[in-house]
Amino acid sequence: MTETTPRPHLDQHTYLHATRAAYDTVAVDYARLVRPRFAALPLDRAMLGAFAELARAADAGPVGDLGCGPGHVTDHLRSLGVDAFGVDLSPGMVAVARSSFPELRFDVGSMTALDLPDGSLGGVVAWYSTVHTPPEVLPTVLAEFRRVLAPGAPFLCAFKAGDRLRHLDHAYGHDLSLDVYWTPPERMEDLVTGAGLTIEARLLREPDAQERPAQGPQGYLLARR
Repeated sequence: MTETTPRPHLDQHTYLHATRAAYDTVAVDYARLVRPRFAALPLDRAMLGAFAELARAADAGPVGDLGCGPGHVTDHLRSLGVDAFGVDLSPGMVAVARSSFPELRFDVGSMTALDLPDGSLGGVVAWYSTVHTPPEVLPTVLAEFRRVLAPGAPFLCAFKAGDRLRHLDHAYGHDLSLDVYWTPPERMEDLVTGAGLTIEARLLREPDAQERPAQGPQGYLLARR
């Protein structure tokens, strides 16, 4: 990946357009590279396992994998006995997910304005899907997550832990333009609780050999509405 100086602040429409365009461009190669990485991360899968157990116990509706990318996390949730579906901003990613997992539902949509009824989900997973969201837009996204969650339903987010902005102009073998945000764990906790969710568990994982030095620690928060 090639990193450049961060660009000036983007308005919400512009950042959504840039994110969609980037992932439409890299969708096939992203899936090819990321799926094997997921299989090599036991702590990540452990957090998803705990989430799945809570979602099954709550039995409050289907689980939304919001910002699902190529659908591998959605499929993993299904393997854990969860009625899961995926939503992603990128039509290219949704096409890859539908092709890879035709038995599952994948829709195009934005986390800033979900086309889902209030309280309709028995769980929400945001697996690194907020890392391209400008900090000032994160409260809007967290409010949407809470809106669609049923009372008592679990929420799990994975994010890049830190405090910096990195701009990519080349990644996954393609030229693109994409901002990546690291969020301090205490800031993410404040956002989650500020949205009306109750935190139940925290995990800060050190980077593995493939993630060092560019990635840094990875953060995970498990909460409930």
